[in-house]
Amino acid sequence: MRTIPIILVLTIPILAAQPSRAEVLYPWCAQYARDGRNCGFSTYEQCRATVSGTGGYCIENPMYRPGAEGVPYGRRVRRY
Repeated sequence: MRTIPIILVLTIPILAAQPSRAEVLYPWCAQYARDGRNCGFSTYEQCRATVSGTGGYCIENPMYRPGAEGVPYGRRVRRY
């Protein structure tokens, strides 16, 4: 009888776990010499200020998907 509460206590956190969402994609990337890239800019102006004087340039992030913030890759919407 003691094992049932122990099993429940150990399995509830596993069932309630959410997938991690560590990756954040921003629309602008700073491209530096020798293949260095920083894609952490929300605006073009932020990117330009960062590369100013370093010899880099700004490009649009090829991995950015507008309107998909907070939606992890692979999640599908079920419609009944």
